[in-house]
Amino acid sequence: MTSPAPQSERRVRQAALDRGRHQGGEANDNFGRGFSALADLAVNGVQLTARASDLATGRVLFSVDDHVSVPTAGIGKVLLLIEVAAQMSDPDFEPAMAGGLAILDRAAGDAVGAEGLWQHLQAPSLPVADLAALVGASGDNLASNVLLRVVGLDAVRTRAESLGLSRTALLDIVRDRRGPDDAPQLSVGSAGELAALFTALARGEVVSPEVSQRVVGWLSLHSDLSMVASAFGLVPLAHRASDHGLLLVNMTGTAAGIRSEVGVLRGPRAGVSYMVSMQFADTTLAARLEVLDGMRQVGLDLLEYVH
Repeated sequence: MTSPAPQSERRVRQAALDRGRHQGGEANDNFGRGFSALADLAVNGVQLTARASDLATGRVLFSVDDHVSVPTAGIGKVLLLIEVAAQMSDPDFEPAMAGGLAILDRAAGDAVGAEGLWQHLQAPSLPVADLAALVGASGDNLASNVLLRVVGLDAVRTRAESLGLSRTALLDIVRDRRGPDDAPQLSVGSAGELAALFTALARGEVVSPEVSQRVVGWLSLHSDLSMVASAFGLVPLAHRASDHGLLLVNMTGTAAGIRSEVGVLRGPRAGVSYMVSMQFADTTLAARLEVLDGMRQVGLDLLEYVH
């Protein structure tokens, strides 16, 4: 990547730092490492948005353009999980969703590649709750499409709006290719709204305590710890219990030139909700690794705050 002249680079870097500190409400020296990493990425052309808040007080610890709605890839599946959990808890919905025990079949039109395990399994049918667990654990694309076919994309959108989300939405089913008549992105979201949504989930305030707890349970299975959570030292396939005093619930989104993560991290000293999203030219492995390292630097600051 081409860097600007040193004087210009210093101006851009300082502007990014000033902007982040200003939006965070007050400078927080604990997050200087993360700010510096984000500023370096911004200088190199990465478009980013980020926010972190104290889980107990709601105080914004840092933010960078957290009001901007950006593509978030698979993170929008959290909205699907919320709607599935809500329908499972509401007897007025179709019996197919009640209790999550109903068996759903996969169909040819649901098939999609990339993320997920169900496409590699022999079982042609699974219970609703198992499909939701697959989505929570691996962002399973096939399971997502089957659930969306049953609960309906309109219901997911209506639920998101009822939660006060105006910049965050699941726009479409998962597709291997997006044509001119398809939504340009799977999902979009703002760091501010998504971090606040995870705060509400952690507090049991999304729809109801039962629904929130169910969604948190599915997300606690999430196995992608390659981004912000790479700094936490947790076991990707087994981190539902406290590990050195840390508890994590997160969701990630991955697409060409997009890396996003939203989550809640609790530690012995504090808890935080956070969201970081990056858009970048994924033309070289080095460019991708720079983005992932920047996200890890933010994670190290979060770890230092809670532990």
